[in-house]
Amino acid sequence: MAYDYLAPLRDMRFVIARVLGAPVSWAQCGPLADCDIDTTAAVLEEAARFVREVVLPLNAVGDAEGCTLHGSAVTTPAGFGAAYQAYVEGGWPALPTHPDWGGQGLPLLVDAAVREMLSGCNHAWNMYPDLLHGAYETLKHHGSEELKSRYLADIATGRTLAAMALTEPQAGSDLGALTTKGLPQPDGSLRITGSKIFISAADHDLTEQIVHLVLCRLPDAPPGSKGISLALVPKLLPDGTRNSWTVDSLEHKMGIHASATCALRYEGATGWLIGQPNRGLAAMFLMMNSARLHVGLQGLGHQEIATQNALRQAFERVQFGKPIAEHPAMRHLLLRAQALTEGNRVIAYRAALALDEAEHHADETVRRRQSQLAALLTPLVKAQLTQQAFDTASQALQVFGGSGYTRPCGVEQTLRDCRIAMVYEGTNEIQAIDLLQRKVLADGGAALALLIEEFEAEAAACCAAPSLRDFGEALQAQCAAATQATQRIAAQAKTDAQAPLRAADAYLQAFGHLALAWAWAASARAAQAEAETDPAWAVAKTERMRYGLQWLLPAAAGCWQRATALDAALPALVAPA
Repeated sequence: MAYDYLAPLRDMRFVIARVLGAPVSWAQCGPLADCDIDTTAAVLEEAARFVREVVLPLNAVGDAEGCTLHGSAVTTPAGFGAAYQAYVEGGWPALPTHPDWGGQGLPLLVDAAVREMLSGCNHAWNMYPDLLHGAYETLKHHGSEELKSRYLADIATGRTLAAMALTEPQAGSDLGALTTKGLPQPDGSLRITGSKIFISAADHDLTEQIVHLVLCRLPDAPPGSKGISLALVPKLLPDGTRNSWTVDSLEHKMGIHASATCALRYEGATGWLIGQPNRGLAAMFLMMNSARLHVGLQGLGHQEIATQNALRQAFERVQFGKPIAEHPAMRHLLLRAQALTEGNRVIAYRAALALDEAEHHADETVRRRQSQLAALLTPLVKAQLTQQAFDTASQALQVFGGSGYTRPCGVEQTLRDCRIAMVYEGTNEIQAIDLLQRKVLADGGAALALLIEEFEAEAAACCAAPSLRDFGEALQAQCAAATQATQRIAAQAKTDAQAPLRAADAYLQAFGHLALAWAWAASARAAQAEAETDPAWAVAKTERMRYGLQWLLPAAAGCWQRATALDAALPALVAPA
């Protein structure tokens, strides 16, 4: 059986229109008001065709060929350049960017669905354009008028690609330890000197121009993260000459072989400050938060392609006289994969919708509320969807048996490729700390209260329908557990600053179950609206959501218990001899 991908268009439209009611919201969002579900469906159908016909066929061949380094120039696998040019000509990079810069001005939610498809079909290829939107937002909000006029339109339309140069050999997640220097010049530019590692798409042959967003220190910078500035460093200078940076090597990785992961040296390279001196992290967080949502969508894409191929295999593979899809062990495995994938799609799309509303809604109160909710959901989307992508791909491999462990099958590449998403753009452990300390506790639980209010409204609506009462009651119980656990952790943190750090990982897992309980409930209720036109589909959707409720949600109790076991000892580790 060929490892294939069919975009889940029916479920995408269902989540966007029925579960989230996004077109109704967009009507209140000024520039997005003309986007309805018919327009959305047409865009997604064309994207599905593009990714399956153009991007998917390059996945396995790109994995086998990888990237090569000739001197300091990176060559991508055969076909990557032509596919990218087709991508640009189709207007895909410009979907969510503003028309003033050559964009189409469509909702970020529509772009999120397209990115789910791209990552599912070819994660490594999608690494090249995946940072574009974050670079666009960073430059649009923090760049000087000169920098915007020089670079922003080309970034917005994909004619120029971007890379994010953060990590250094001695400074991984600890950005305060970075040492790259930015020396101001009389003409207002900076001379950038230093080394960076693990820089995705720092060099390639897909576009002539590439801009790096580089974290650096100015000469008078204070120590630590308060002394970091952000610079734009192009590959080609305005006069067309090559800038002074070098690719020293390409990383040889477990997966995403066709993505150029570079070690760089800036040797007095010319750059320009973005934003204010020593305020680089504030500017960079626009790019990082966009990247974290996109990494979560990478996880969702991997979940989808692994699940649908495992499901096809389970109906085709006969063991003990019947398709293995009829065996209870396989049914558990596949139903779990479907319930998690479909639930996570709702959560990820909700985060994207919140970003649309935070940017464009006519009501300032709604904008503030949705900004808080987007910030709260971002670390969850990044961490939960990437962890469950790896778990789902590993379980999907089981369906193929020994064949799944071999290259021709395809699922082993999904397993290798998706593993990195748990590490980059802030490890999942850092996402857990960010969620609990910065997004839940720092504002006294205000953002969480907004989310709980939304979830409780869904619970009440389900309880009002007898056939969905179990969904409503389960969601109410999760809302109560979240409120109680958060209050307990907040109280403990007043006298024990380490308590949130000990609780963070379990809290994120429990919070993920809360979000899934809402997603399953909302999906089951929305499916009732499909019952008249497609009763079989509505029943099957509801049964998958109820599987999550009955078989997966009980694990939440253990997560909440661990999150509040604040007096339990955490022994020190003993270093090996």
